[in-house]
Amino acid sequence: MNFPPPAFEAKIVAPSDLAARIAQLPRPLVFTNGCFDILHRGHVTLLGQARALGQSMLVALNSDASVKRLGKGDDRPVNTLADRLAVIAALECVTLVTWFDEDTPLERILESRPQVLVKGGDWPVDKIVGHREVADWGGATVSIPFIHQKSTTALLDKIRRL
Repeated sequence: MNFPPPAFEAKIVAPSDLAARIAQLPRPLVFTNGCFDILHRGHVTLLGQARALGQSMLVALNSDASVKRLGKGDDRPVNTLADRLAVIAALECVTLVTWFDEDTPLERILESRPQVLVKGGDWPVDKIVGHREVADWGGATVSIPFIHQKSTTALLDKIRRL
């Protein structure tokens, strides 16, 4: 029996196709980004809260090379970009997911022109990449406080100790 690809795969958009897909989305558009290497409760809580701030949400993931440059460890990312894209795309709160190879998501922010830029509570608004640009076109930047103190690094440390 042949099965069609899962519907969520249509949410994965190459950067080169992003402008056309973004133009079709209802506004306000929420944008967030990250590695999302091993998805945990902290991630999904943040993503759900971020989506509540708009009608659509774009999530931009660091490419594998971009994750490595962040200095999280030689063994990171644990999951490949393709796997991380699929997992994020499968979340109901995510409208589209794309990626960036640069050190920051600024190009994706400028391309998508979100009305709301979101990061987790460990990021003060003035340190969030793109906050000035989003403010210039009348948007808002939000740092959502953590409800669940989770991290992929801590989770990997725990796994290694076991």
